[in-house]
Amino acid sequence: MNWGKLAAIALLGSAIAAGAGMWYAQEYGYYDPIDPNGPGAALGITTPAGQQPLVLTGFEGIDADSSPLRWRACAMVEDIPADALPFDGATPLVGPRWFGCFDAARIGEDLESGAARAVLSVSDIRPDVDRVLAVYPDGRVYGWHQYNDKTPERGVMD
Repeated sequence: MNWGKLAAIALLGSAIAAGAGMWYAQEYGYYDPIDPNGPGAALGITTPAGQQPLVLTGFEGIDADSSPLRWRACAMVEDIPADALPFDGATPLVGPRWFGCFDAARIGEDLESGAARAVLSVSDIRPDVDRVLAVYPDGRVYGWHQYNDKTPERGVMD
C-alpha cells in the first residue's frame, strides 16, 4: 500500500469519526431528562391576570445547557384557564428522535388545522426566548422554547 492510499483512508476515517461524534453530540450528548417531581417540571400559563400554575400528570421533559431552545415537554393537564394568552406564530422545534412523546411535525399540523391552540406559558424565560405550549382539548400539552420577535423599539443588540 502506498502513502496516498494510507492518507486517504486516514482522512476518510477521521471524517467518519468526526461526523459520528457530531451526530451523537446533537442527538444525545447535551440533553438531560427533567425530573418529573422537580421544579423544572412545574408549568404555568400566562393570563391577563398573570402567571397561573398548571396541574400536570404524566410529565416528560428534556433540557440542555447548550441552548435555550432545547427544552421540550409533554404532559396531561387537568384544566387550562380559558383566558390563556394566545401565542401567534408558534412553530414547534424538532427534538431528538429518542424523545418520542414530542412530534414537532404533528404538533405544527395540529396548530395549523385548529386541533390544538398555542398559548404563552412564560414570556422571556431566557432573554428573547418564550416558553410556548400547544394545548389540546383532551388535556394533552406539549411545550417548547421559541425565539420571540424583536420590535424595532428594543433594537437588535440590547
